Amino acid sequence: MFHRIAALAALLACTLALHAQSQAPSRCEIYGGYSFLSNSLDGVPGAHHALNGWDVSAAFFDWHGLRFKLDTYGYIGSNLGASQNMTFILGGAEFNHRLRSESVFIEALGGDGGAAKYWGPHGEQGNTAAFSTLLGGGLDTPINRRISFRAQADFQYAYFALVSNLPVPQPLPAVPRFFGRISTGIVWRFPARGQPSR
Repeated sequence: MFHRIAALAALLACTLALHAQSQAPSRCEIYGGYSFLSNSLDGVPGAHHALNGWDVSAAFFDWHGLRFKLDTYGYIGSNLGASQNMTFILGGAEFNHRLRSESVFIEALGGDGGAAKYWGPHGEQGNTAAFSTLLGGGLDTPINRRISFRAQADFQYAYFALVSNLPVPQPLPAVPRFFGRISTGIVWRFPARGQPSR
């Protein structure tokens, strides 16, 4: 399934690049699309299970290509008999650089993740909230002056742990804390002051 989605995204990106127009300056960007996570929270060795989900973000206050960014994304699924439903809310910085008609960006975000209570292997109880960071970047290919197609890849750290009888939850060495993330979708740009809306 993932290979089909990746092939469709690559084909769409190539098609859009052929018809790309130059992007106009913007004061705010809203993004929405599909997200893929490389493993589930309880994806211990031998039971790795990728998850599908959604991604919505907003980047604003442009200053020489640097923007403040809020990103929220989530995944739905199950692995080893446990629900893997989770949502992340992160904030940080995004830096954009124009390359002809395309735009590349890098991002560094930090925030919080939330998960179902019994996400551990075979329904063991785990933390429902954890600190998370995200580093990555991507490419925006314009469809017209206000809309672009985005493809990005990120490296994520999420400190979820199983609950034990100890006063502080202890991470299990086998429980993953490092994840790969791919996201693709559409970016809407709102015109900068003094720019025409079309």
